[in-house]
Amino acid sequence: MKQSEIKDLSTADLQDKLVELRKSYAELQMAHAIQPLDNPLQLRTSRRTIARVSTELTKREL
Repeated sequence: MKQSEIKDLSTADLQDKLVELRKSYAELQMAHAIQPLDNPLQLRTSRRTIARVSTELTKREL
């Protein structure tokens, strides 16, 4: 998810998206612990997307 796409979303949508992304990241971590993922870079991209959404929410609060 690009930064421009994140800026276009409303605050409520961002909060929903953050919950969804954190859940999918936890599932990826669990799957990777059991058996290595085909593409382990999914973990990094997911973590960075979570950070982008979280940063945008923090900006809007200030």
